[in-house]
Amino acid sequence: MMTGDVNQLSAPVTEDDHQQGPTDAAVTLVEYGDYECPSCGAAYPVVKQLQRRLGDDLRFVFRDFPLTQIHPHAEAAAEAADSAGDQGAFWDYHDILFENQDALTHRDLVRYARELRLDVDQFAGELEDHANLDRVRQDFESGIESGVNGTPTFFINETRYDGPAEFDAMLEALNEAKA
Repeated sequence: MMTGDVNQLSAPVTEDDHQQGPTDAAVTLVEYGDYECPSCGAAYPVVKQLQRRLGDDLRFVFRDFPLTQIHPHAEAAAEAADSAGDQGAFWDYHDILFENQDALTHRDLVRYARELRLDVDQFAGELEDHANLDRVRQDFESGIESGVNGTPTFFINETRYDGPAEFDAMLEALNEAKA
């Protein structure tokens, strides 16, 4: 059930969110994304470039929004990223997933954990038990409540950004929000 203003982030960023950058950064960029989504894959290097350009002025938050009807591996990939996060490797794993969007089978997910030297038994057990499924679904629900209906969807300082996921346009919007 959708509540509130669909142009506003319904669930504020908390310490439970996956985030990079200072909590007191001048601007916060929240992405609702899907690891199997080609548009999210195209936005991934744009976000990296924005992080490099804005440095400590930007806090980036990633929330899961797996579109399971069209991306059959997205939910498992999101669970896997959270399992990697349980071992302190969320962002490394997040990057591997976006850099290998065409290889998201269970075998691939375990292989990435091995490449990152994670405790593979713990990781595989968490995947098997769906230990992080509730977290993924909480992100998804917060997206629905914020009016997210596709990926990627971005919010800048809790206000939905509806421009293109392109460097120049996003940089301009972030700088305006920062000012």
